[in-house]
Amino acid sequence: MGEREKRRKEKCVVRLAEDERAYLRTLIGRGTAPARMLSRARILLKTDQGEGGAAWSDAAIAGALEVGLSTVARVRKRHASEGLEAALTRKAPEREYRRKLDGEQEARLIALACSEPPRGRKRWTLRMLADRLVALEVVDGVSYETVRQTLKQTNSSLT
Repeated sequence: MGEREKRRKEKCVVRLAEDERAYLRTLIGRGTAPARMLSRARILLKTDQGEGGAAWSDAAIAGALEVGLSTVARVRKRHASEGLEAALTRKAPEREYRRKLDGEQEARLIALACSEPPRGRKRWTLRMLADRLVALEVVDGVSYETVRQTLKQTNSSLT
């Protein structure tokens, strides 16, 4: 075992209380939780350094559960820093996307989509709507995918 792995294990030691161990065993025994959660529960039980814990090495756990070493280390670290529930569940993404169209621009798009289509057309296409928004100078540029997502959010039927 390398020096780096020793330091990581010292920082992220998993010691489960008996009630936590029982909870994890029950969770695994039921088998109704998502697969990722069950895998993480198994990892926590195997890394448990407490009294009655398995205390397996990361490499042994990775081999037995068919997960990567980094997964074992990540679950161990998350348990040490955030607790049992955080280690079991998926971390929510931290990124936030800026909206392409504001409320007024969305209203213009919906009004345009509900209006009569151009001559010779039966209905609006997403690309035609995107092009028309640019032609009307509602926006500098917009993709048809943004138009699709915006219209999908509304409850109105465009047919």
